[in-house]
Amino acid sequence: MIKLVEVCSSHNKYTNRDTSGRKFTLREIFVNPEHVVCIREDINSAQFLQEGQLPDGLDSRTRFSKLHLNRGQNGLDVVVIGDPDLIKEKLGLMQRTLLKG
Repeated sequence: MIKLVEVCSSHNKYTNRDTSGRKFTLREIFVNPEHVVCIREDINSAQFLQEGQLPDGLDSRTRFSKLHLNRGQNGLDVVVIGDPDLIKEKLGLMQRTLLKG
């Protein structure tokens, strides 16, 4: 299990669900690298950072990745701090080799 920092929406049922008033929080999560199906850059979070919707203390150059995790018949998407190459390295996916059939 690898520890990452997730970007979480902090809206509740009383707030407007459009992104103009949305605020976000950060929390640590643990990810099983074997369940990661896809890693892609998340430009929406970078926009939220520029708009001041993410917590204070993040550098304006911070990049974000969206991970798609396998959960059986459906998946789970989570946004984490770090560019796709950094996340790939942290998850140890650089060492994986493809099997030839």
